Amino acid sequence: MKKAKKLELLENAVTQNGYKLRYEKGNFLGGDCRLREDSIIVVNKFLPIEGKISTIARVLGKLEPADCSAEVKKIIEDSGFSIDNQLPPA
Repeated sequence: MKKAKKLELLENAVTQNGYKLRYEKGNFLGGDCRLREDSIIVVNKFLPIEGKISTIARVLGKLEPADCSAEVKKIIEDSGFSIDNQLPPA
């Protein structure tokens, strides 16, 4: 599967689970936060596509989204993240 398609699937999974996705500039990789009543996932917009995929997969794995498709779960696992393991293998 192409990287752009993986990123699109992850972005769709984020919005389907009630989170907002924001690409911002700054000195950070990304993560999830809560701003008032909104749950937001923030990703550094200057990361290469692999970094964006990895960041979103890490956050989705941590959040345990209920409505993920099998493709999204596979992307999360292929990135090295799961519910039990938040760091990719060395």
